[in-house]
Amino acid sequence: MNVEQAYNQWAPQYDTNLNKTRDLEAIAKKEMLANISFDKVLEIGCGTGKNTLFLAEKASSVMAIDLSEEMLALAKQKVDSEKVTFKQADITREWEIPGNDYDLATFSLVLEHIENIDYVFAQLARHLKPGGYVYVGELHPFRQYSGSKARFETEEGLKVVTCYTHHFSDFTRAAVHNGFHLVRLHEFFDEDDRTTVPRIMALLFQKFQA
Repeated sequence: MNVEQAYNQWAPQYDTNLNKTRDLEAIAKKEMLANISFDKVLEIGCGTGKNTLFLAEKASSVMAIDLSEEMLALAKQKVDSEKVTFKQADITREWEIPGNDYDLATFSLVLEHIENIDYVFAQLARHLKPGGYVYVGELHPFRQYSGSKARFETEEGLKVVTCYTHHFSDFTRAAVHNGFHLVRLHEFFDEDDRTTVPRIMALLFQKFQA
């Protein structure tokens, strides 16, 4: 199902659906960024604003972007902060985003919907300052290999969102090709049970200093 249409339709129930992937990724994000200082944030795929609130607590400004107008509408209702600016944008096209001095960009369950992640890192290189960080939280490839995808129930039946499988090396290759290096890789498991297949892959990259 088309990504924009899917999230517009999913928006009213997104926060209330049982969604282990969404909830565990939020935990992963806080853990991965716990010891990172950041001031100006580019949040790609802000959704309903669940993670925007966390970022705004630590940053002086957040540019929160999403493809779905319906998700953005909910985020604007939820997040009442002068620190946050919301913008509708398609990151598969040229980024019309002001500024080239962000010190953190975040992606929460976004890049599985993007076929060309090299293009995304090329755009990040334009907008992050040297030493800036990129956080990526995704459904673990092991889950994707078994056919797991973003999906939700509607009155008409199950809707499956268009997804692309990216391997660990796809992320690191795209990052290195565009001037970033891997700082940390961590996997997160349901109930922290490491005998099971991990649910979330979390990566932290840093842009090389000039």
